[in-house]
Amino acid sequence: MLTDIGGIGIYGVISICLFFAVFTAALLLTLRMKKPFAEKMGALPLDDSDASKKGVSHE
Repeated sequence: MLTDIGGIGIYGVISICLFFAVFTAALLLTLRMKKPFAEKMGALPLDDSDASKKGVSHE
């Protein structure tokens, strides 16, 4: 059924290349990230001190 469509094989190649490019970019960004920044971002969801200083409320 899909094999009757001409050039359909290129979509598989494009999708694999796109996935590899995005995965490689994410990996490079992660490896180049500085350790203090990663620790700060990792602790951000657990840190309530900034919310009380700014008066941010979710209610």
